[in-house]
Amino acid sequence: MALEGHVALITGATGGLGEVVTRTFLSHGATVVVSYRSADSLGRLVQGFGPIGSRLHGVQADLLSADNIRRAVAEALKVAGHIDSLVNLVGGFAGGQPVAEADEETWHRMLGLNLTSAFLISRAVLPHMLGRNRGRIVHVSSRAAVEPFPKAAAYIASKAGVIALTRAIAAEVTGSGVTANVILPGTMDTPANRRNMPKADFFKWVQPQSLANAILFLVSEKAGEINGAQLPVFGAA
Repeated sequence: MALEGHVALITGATGGLGEVVTRTFLSHGATVVVSYRSADSLGRLVQGFGPIGSRLHGVQADLLSADNIRRAVAEALKVAGHIDSLVNLVGGFAGGQPVAEADEETWHRMLGLNLTSAFLISRAVLPHMLGRNRGRIVHVSSRAAVEPFPKAAAYIASKAGVIALTRAIAAEVTGSGVTANVILPGTMDTPANRRNMPKADFFKWVQPQSLANAILFLVSEKAGEINGAQLPVFGAA
């Protein structure tokens, strides 16, 4: 799928999954603007891409700050001229406590990192997309949002909220040329997950490239009539 002329704003691009998604978009011709918090992490990302990295730009932002996000989107528009797609990869996991013993700090941290950040970045890009009558929003939730497991209520609730947020946006943008869809990945095959779950069957986990391919499809012209979808990417598990 050719993406020449396409501008993607990718959050969470300096993480393991983000690097794969960013590389995939760049290799298909897109211009990519990534949000980052650490200049060092952006530098490592750019260095790893070689010549295609010339189409990569960075905007520094704290995605839990509405003011930071508005400024970052304005900078992205200044650098790239427009935004065709928002790919929101920011998120995190915390678990280990049943609800009866859970602390409020973890609850608020998961809601902030996984759900509030998705709301704030969506709100910031939507006026631009609606003004152009075109745009793609892709959020990443989790298989856990629809198949819960014990001792991770804050994470699961926040990721379920991402699904509801995406569907609400999809309902609001119907017929506008803008679409909003959400991907539900299973456990991803990353070095961190292998370290944390050394006895698991890695071969059943989702490959980051498979997730990147699904995101690439959802931002393409071929997915123009797909809106409000929940796309499971569960791997072989």
